[in-house]
Amino acid sequence: MIEFRFAVGDLATTSFAYSPLQEAVFSLRCLHDPARYPHHRPWLRRIRPRLESLDRELLTALVAPWLWVPDFLSPRPARARPVFADELDEVRRTPPDVVSADFRASYRTEDAFPPVVVRGLADPAAFLARLADALDAYWHTCLSDGWWPRVHSILEADLAHQARVLAEEGAAALFAGLDPRLVWTGEQLLLTPTGGTAPWTAADIRIAGRGLVLMPTLFARGAQTVLDPSRPPMLIYPARGRATLSEAPPPVTDRALIRLLGRPRARLLSLLAEPASTTELAHRLNVTPGAVSQHLAVLYDAGLLSRTRSGRTVRYRRTPLGDELCR
Repeated sequence: MIEFRFAVGDLATTSFAYSPLQEAVFSLRCLHDPARYPHHRPWLRRIRPRLESLDRELLTALVAPWLWVPDFLSPRPARARPVFADELDEVRRTPPDVVSADFRASYRTEDAFPPVVVRGLADPAAFLARLADALDAYWHTCLSDGWWPRVHSILEADLAHQARVLAEEGAAALFAGLDPRLVWTGEQLLLTPTGGTAPWTAADIRIAGRGLVLMPTLFARGAQTVLDPSRPPMLIYPARGRATLSEAPPPVTDRALIRLLGRPRARLLSLLAEPASTTELAHRLNVTPGAVSQHLAVLYDAGLLSRTRSGRTVRYRRTPLGDELCR
């Protein structure tokens, strides 16, 4: 069992974040076991030719056979919505001894190391530089354009949902909704890992003023944490709505709604049951952001959409009136 122990005030410092670097690294699990991630199969089919130009031997070796990943490859985000390049710079600053220790922890025994890791850890500093360059190339070749905008939309929608649950139902309902195996006692958050490909070590993790960060991912079947319990506490959980990644935009079947709004606006309204930005909607519909923006403005002015700003991003969502219209 993994126990997260909360002192007075620790619950108040619990926060949510997501990480493009974590999702990039965790996506490498698909190369090991595509059957575990059926919603990523369309993406895998698209990127297979591009993988040939990358350091695939090394990228595959970043994930152990039981799908564990060295902790230093997914550092705890310093803010809720980090930038991939900033996170990768943090990875580049990892001390060489940590690189070696984290690979040993994820593979559990050096006898299980693939040859590329054995060769690389003979010079951890050079290995780290090669590793970071490989991840950077993987991100820009396979992820940043068509894949990340969809993933980003799902993660943002998850955070919006969890915020509503916390506000309306409290911490116990929030944690139970992240994973049924999570139990909140008022002072402890208990997790009993089951059904994994390798057993997790029991841990007693004291929050101790460091803040627990809750992180959604598209690459976990249940809640999990870092391998080294002495590091700043994180709890990674399955993102809500991850199955939508492989879905095509839903057809608009209500002819009256099409006649009222036109097909482009009716389709946008049907997509906005969960929050999304102009860019995310444009990627999903394969149109320009400018075209989407014009239709969103009309729907917003008609009272069918609400909008909220998060940094530089404006996210739209159906209002109750929009929900009723879609019914």
